[in-house]
Amino acid sequence: FEQLDICSDDSISKFCETIKSKYGGIDILCNNAGIAYKNASTALLLEKAEVTNGTNFLGRIKSTEAILPLMNQNGRICQIAAFNGILNRVFPEPQNPIRLRLLDPNLTVEGLIEIYREYMEAVKQNDYSLFKWDAAYTISKCLLIAHTRILGRQLKDNPKNVILNCCCPGSVATDMSSHKGNLTIDQGAVTPVLVCTLPEGAGSGQFYREEKLYDWEHAKFM
Repeated sequence: FEQLDICSDDSISKFCETIKSKYGGIDILCNNAGIAYKNASTALLLEKAEVTNGTNFLGRIKSTEAILPLMNQNGRICQIAAFNGILNRVFPEPQNPIRLRLLDPNLTVEGLIEIYREYMEAVKQNDYSLFKWDAAYTISKCLLIAHTRILGRQLKDNPKNVILNCCCPGSVATDMSSHKGNLTIDQGAVTPVLVCTLPEGAGSGQFYREEKLYDWEHAKFM
């Protein structure tokens, strides 16, 4: 295996150099790095927001975008997200301006990072008029799904036929969930493996749940 710390720009750079020199490229990327504070955590909200989003959002988009040029022909990318990141759960009010920006088909990665910065500022100012209180994990997953949608648009008709999507593995019994999930690790791998092996023409920028396409905006199976 090769070591990679997605929160370190230097580590990401060295990892990509190693992959290119030793292997030439990557067939499948399943970006599963992520953290979550326990419900009983007494950490300050600002710390939760910074650390959680630094890993689950910023680290993930930096590492995925750095590895993307190394993908081989017909490569597949799966970003592990979560059902908690569904738009209706994070921004339930239809006219919330953040929700509307996330749904904008012209949203860019730069625009998405600006939303992240606004969230961080809201936490610093204790202003939860647009964002939910103590929602670092759900915000990080919501932004990650939005990032998948953006990259999906960019990858449309790409010459390498790389397909990129995200998914919720389900509630899996792991250390992160304090082993309270109802799925085993093997069961939790089923949907990610499906996303990593989608057939040609499956499309990019989509969200999968329970082995099926799921509508991120309207919270329903498609």
